Amino acid sequence: MSKFNPFEFVQEVRQEVSKVTWPTRKEVWITTVMVLIMVALASVFFLFTDLALGWLVNWVLGLGA
Repeated sequence: MSKFNPFEFVQEVRQEVSKVTWPTRKEVWITTVMVLIMVALASVFFLFTDLALGWLVNWVLGLGA
């Protein structure tokens, strides 16, 4: 079993981090806006789906009464 060397580990981490292609500020901004738009669309979709299913359940349960 090899011994753990923290100094060597930190060197390897720094090497790997240097290989990462970091996004630009513009790319981060565009991605953030797109995520917010998709969250809003999903929220509206689930709102109407919940309202429709709630109405349907109330209608079906109302028939039995």
